[in-house]
Amino acid sequence: MSLEIVTVPCLSDNYAYLLRDGETGTVALVDAPEPGPIVAAIEARGWTLDLLLITHHHYDHVDGVEALRARTGCAVWGAAADAGRLPPLDRALAPGDSIAVGASTGVVLDVPGHTVGHIAFHFPADKAVFTADSLMALGCGRLFEGTALQMWTSLSQFLGMDRDTLVCSGHEYTQSNARFALTIERDNAALTARAAAIDAARAAGRPTVPSSLGEELDTNPFLRAGLPSVKAAVGLDGADDAAVFAEIRRRKDDFRG
Repeated sequence: MSLEIVTVPCLSDNYAYLLRDGETGTVALVDAPEPGPIVAAIEARGWTLDLLLITHHHYDHVDGVEALRARTGCAVWGAAADAGRLPPLDRALAPGDSIAVGASTGVVLDVPGHTVGHIAFHFPADKAVFTADSLMALGCGRLFEGTALQMWTSLSQFLGMDRDTLVCSGHEYTQSNARFALTIERDNAALTARAAAIDAARAAGRPTVPSSLGEELDTNPFLRAGLPSVKAAVGLDGADDAAVFAEIRRRKDDFRG
């Protein structure tokens, strides 16, 4: 594994990620909620920012882009399909495009649902995926623009990845997500244990993000919508996976826990 990954807390509950390729020293950033904490993290390590990767157009993921570009001269890459809503792009990315952070190679994933132009970045050899507001720790993004079928199709791309893949998502929503997940699978022992660990981490002021894909496969109800036990839990035995996902998403939208 040649990518060093640094999680940078921003705003009230956002995360940005610095990626440094160990072979070349190239540094990339995934999303830029605000410049201050990111600049501090870069300068504390004596790094130089070369590349900024944008996942989607929401302000809390792009507000720091222009300040960082002006300060560092970094290149800015984002989705071609959403270029009209993003800061000016030096490279417009399409699903399936290969991207390089020094000697580390990733691929662009199309993950619509939260927004229709949302993309993610998967670095298979480094076992890391930067999902922002598509797949989240114990959750997924609210469907502001896309459909439930789009989001389920997006999430299904993660099901076959290695369990030890690091899921670098965009927000500290995990504690609330855990409370909701327990309304779906109260008897899931892995979920119960994870919820307790999350409560302890937050009480100590520690982040719960990133997580492992294995944790998500075992406990995240949105990834588990295809399982017979989850279908039964929401009263949809034998239903289409996307329909089960849609019901879980509807319940989460109404959840006030």
